[in-house]
Amino acid sequence: MPVRRKDQLDFSKFPPGTVTEYSTLVCLGCIFDIFTSQLGLAPRTAYSEIRRYAPTLAELTARQAILPFFDSEEKSPRCPYCNAAKRWHARLDTYSIEGVKATDTARRELTKSLLKKDEQFRLVEVKSDKRQVFFDWLDTIKAGLDLEDERLLFEVSKSYLSRIEPKTDWSQVFTNLSKIRPSRELSSGWELVGSRLFLAPQTYNQVLVVQYLVSRSHAHGGRTLEGRLTFAELLRRLRFSGYLKQQDISDGDQIEVFEQVLDRLSGGPGAVKTYHLVDRREFLEKVKSVYAKYAG
Repeated sequence: MPVRRKDQLDFSKFPPGTVTEYSTLVCLGCIFDIFTSQLGLAPRTAYSEIRRYAPTLAELTARQAILPFFDSEEKSPRCPYCNAAKRWHARLDTYSIEGVKATDTARRELTKSLLKKDEQFRLVEVKSDKRQVFFDWLDTIKAGLDLEDERLLFEVSKSYLSRIEPKTDWSQVFTNLSKIRPSRELSSGWELVGSRLFLAPQTYNQVLVVQYLVSRSHAHGGRTLEGRLTFAELLRRLRFSGYLKQQDISDGDQIEVFEQVLDRLSGGPGAVKTYHLVDRREFLEKVKSVYAKYAG
């Protein structure tokens, strides 16, 4: 993904896990060439048309960039389509905000201040479902982690706990943490004892499922606090620990059981609004500078 902006938007007022960030690059050299050389437009006309360009959300949030967009981890990437240098590239950042009660006030304040700025930001409201929002969140976690890092399990645990209990300072809780274990003495919640974090069995099992989903592979299963578990081993643990019964999940076909587990974990069936805030600042700046080169 492209390097983060110095003037990146501040989402500190939003509960952890409610904002998903997407970023992609577009080559304005390619786009200007299409409008001027192939379509025969004058540079000024091409400039006006490109400024109004509104990519689809599918293009802006694709897991893998699609033409005319591209992703690169390089400091000075070149366009994979025309080999243009970095000065011809523009980044578009998109922030997907979950439309839940906990984000309403912060979202309204942020968008009210930003949407006044001339074309620099666009807000797109869409209807989604809780399952899709949950998996988008999982993708964001996975993208920011090294799956071979020994601290992976703690980072995933912290991310999930922050999502379900956002008012707790989990960064502080996880400072110098050595172990995370279930405690049958807890019917809910958690308890920190020295450097050990104890979770209620239900929460602990949910953490295991999230860890599995983030790190699973077809060949070796997923890494969890209980070791690497295959799909069948994970379900067996959820069954024998009493989690399935506690969640009122009927035992039967493994796929059907896991579908019910995911429904409970993602908040159950139902629609939810998501608000996609598109940051067009760099795009507009680069369009202007590229036009100057063509017009000159």
